[in-house]
Amino acid sequence: MAWIVLIIAGLMEMGWALLLKQTQGFTQVGPTIGFIITLSMSMALLGYALRTLPVGTAYAVWTGIGAAGTAIVGMIWLGEPRDALKLISLAMLIGGIIGLRISAGE
Repeated sequence: MAWIVLIIAGLMEMGWALLLKQTQGFTQVGPTIGFIITLSMSMALLGYALRTLPVGTAYAVWTGIGAAGTAIVGMIWLGEPRDALKLISLAMLIGGIIGLRISAGE
């Protein structure tokens, strides 16, 4: 259960990172409210997952999901540039997340 909660927390991290851009320096009310909600949810879920998961593994997986997911969304839907090095780096990051999950043995 903690791993599922952690994955959801990582997805919420993607949400607040993407909304942060849309706040335009916290001048847009809707995205700012969305940012605060997703940030709060992400932190609360991460805190819950840390009750049973090791902090180093959980934090690395949480940030990895957020970083990789945000980069992928940026390339697919926001028109951010893609190149071979970026795609290879993302694949390595995702591989690292999977490796941490497998090595946790839970």
